[in-house]
Amino acid sequence: MTIQEALQQAKQRISPVSDSANLDAQILLCAVLEVERSYLLAHPEAELTPAQLAHIEALTARRAAGEPVAYILGRRAFYDRDLLVAPGVLIPRPETELLLEQALAFIAAQPQAKVVDVGTGSGALAVTLAANCPQVQVYATDISPNALMIARQNAAQQSANVTFYEGDLLQPLIERGLKVDVVMANLPYIATDELPELAVSRYEPLLALDGGPDGLDIIRRLLNAIPQVEPKLVLLEIGADQGAAALALAQARLQPREATVIQDYAGLDRIVRVEL
Repeated sequence: MTIQEALQQAKQRISPVSDSANLDAQILLCAVLEVERSYLLAHPEAELTPAQLAHIEALTARRAAGEPVAYILGRRAFYDRDLLVAPGVLIPRPETELLLEQALAFIAAQPQAKVVDVGTGSGALAVTLAANCPQVQVYATDISPNALMIARQNAAQQSANVTFYEGDLLQPLIERGLKVDVVMANLPYIATDELPELAVSRYEPLLALDGGPDGLDIIRRLLNAIPQVEPKLVLLEIGADQGAAALALAQARLQPREATVIQDYAGLDRIVRVEL
């Protein structure tokens, strides 16, 4: 079977579960052949070995069953990094890069800032920020030991200096009397009754998705704790329909100097930015 034929077969199998079946097929075949996508386009007539064919068929079957490409490959691109991911952590999304960019802009003006990533998961935010800004003191918390294991592996691979704490939200910092300049968090924000309808809930951890009845329960708890670490800036990722509600919560609980909702590139509410 040629590369072109393998891609077409994989695309057909993946199409029922993916809006990007062609791209998924290419990414999986690149992993099998250990080549860049440009190679696939330049050599459509190249023949696969029996071992390569068996490998792409196995990966395609997993994707056709709904398993995310990132879990199949064990990695995901985020900002300027390639990070390890596994079923115990949420797969980093491009939208979360907007939150990182806001933090980086703040740090550009305050290079000695201290930052905490609350509910770090794979460590995408904390590790990427620390790798880009080695002078910054970066903390990261998570309640999941499995998530912290993956986050620590990412920090080691990226030579990023991050101090990790296991615990609920900001509690590890509060217990140690630590203060920060920036709080950033991509916490669970999907309403509980919406989860069964979403494909994301089939594979990604519910602990990283379930935000309670209206999706804002964990964000509320974080907002209540924030004054104890005295930040100047708070950055929260939210759901596309949560802008007004999350902004009102932040204003009521933090009485900020300024609070705004930042939209993503699709024009959807995505980040609540709070200056204190």
